[in-house]
Parts: sequence; structure tokens; C-alpha cells
Amino acid sequence: MEIYISTDVETDGPIPGPNSMLSFGSAAFTANKKLLGTFQANLETLADAKGDPDTMEWWAKHPEAWAACRSNLEAPSAAMIRYVEWIEGLDGRPVFVAYPAGFDFLFVYWYLIRFAGTSPFGFSALDVRSFAMAELGVDYAASSKKHMPKSWFDNLPHVHVALSDALEQGAMFCNMLQQNRKTRS
Repeated sequence: MEIYISTDVETDGPIPGPNSMLSFGSAAFTANKKLLGTFQANLETLADAKGDPDTMEWWAKHPEAWAACRSNLEAPSAAMIRYVEWIEGLDGRPVFVAYPAGFDFLFVYWYLIRFAGTSPFGFSALDVRSFAMAELGVDYAASSKKHMPKSWFDNLPHVHVALSDALEQGAMFCNMLQQNRKTRS
């Protein structure tokens, strides 16, 4: 059975290494939207990294989200090992799910390889917006959230707190997947 691990990251810049992943949250779902568990970690910044000026300007406008990702910090090495153990404790094949996967997976994969030496996801991820593009039969530009059917959304907030946003996008993905499978059956 596949376990869809909806993941959201918060960072202080566009790329791992020069910038740090500040926090990440994951919510593990079955295809029928059963929540199997969650994981979250707020991370210490990388020793040689620094915040990107544009990103830090964005954070200055979101003090509640900044405060949420800067409390209870832990070393990336401890967090990533704990994350691998959490994923391996799930009963199924893990599938990384994100919106956008190109950004979130970049950070998570880099941190997993650097600090845990492995990735339970291999090197692949499922991008929710690409799935929406295929499901809607439209060009990529017309597949953003504002073009998605309301039925794909649960009443969950998007507040730039990693776990909260992972839960929101995971529920949305499961709604999309359920619609897709009903249409195909």
C-alpha cells in the first residue's frame, strides 16, 4: 500500500546549503484520506548558510509564522534521523507529495542525504499541481489553486506553518486522488 506523505517546508532562501530549511512538517495519508500520523521539526540553521534578503523580507511580514518555525529548535542531524525512523515505521511504501514538489523535495532530499545518509523516498516526488494539470486537462498555468474545483479543498488553513500546510495540501491531494479514481472506475 502506498502512503502519501504530504510535506511542506519553510526556509530562509531558495536553495539548500547556502540557505537553511527552518522547519518541515509531514502528514501521512492513505489514498482514502485516512491520516496515519504526522511529523514536524523546527531546525537549527546550517552553520555556513545565511538567509536570502528577499526571503527574510517576506518573513518580516509574517511574524506569527516566523515565531512558529523558530521555537523548539533541533539539530538537523537528529531531526532527519528521527524523520527516517518515523517514515520507516509506517506500514506501506512512502510517496513524497508536495505543492510544489520541486521546492519542498529539493530541501527534504538534500537534508536527508546530508544528515541521515538515505532517503526513504528514493529520489522521486509527486507534484500536486502537475497532478491537477493532468486531472483538469489544462496547461500548467491554468492549474494553480485558484483554478481548482472547490470540491478539492477541505476547510483547512494555509498559514505558512509547515505541519498545518502539509495537512491542508495532503487533504487536497487525497480529494483529487479520490475523484480521479471514481472517474476512472
